Amino acid sequence: MRRLLLLAGLTIGGAALAQTPAVNAARQAGTVGERYDGYLGYAVAPSAALRNQVDAVNIRRRTLYSNLAASKGVSPQEVGITAGCQLLRRVQVGEVYQLSDGVWRRRTTAQATVVPDYCG
Repeated sequence: MRRLLLLAGLTIGGAALAQTPAVNAARQAGTVGERYDGYLGYAVAPSAALRNQVDAVNIRRRTLYSNLAASKGVSPQEVGITAGCQLLRRVQVGEVYQLSDGVWRRRTTAQATVVPDYCG
């Protein structure tokens, strides 16, 4: 938790998080969603083509997290969880997301944000 606070100023964005139109459509459909650990996951079994595109996004994220972790002296997992806090805040109404309990949920209009307590 202390390390999450150290990474609080970390801003995740750019090309590593860029997604294809197919991934964006899958997010809107509830097939793909953000996970607490900073990666995209599958709420519903994807097609092979969609899996390849999501895997490419996750590989770029993993590279970003590893590079940031090396520069901050923390683990890539800690950077990913910190990124997950930011990414979960961006989940739109109707999109799915997954917290650390492994359950996929769909954001409703009644939810202001969908971040775990440790995100602050």
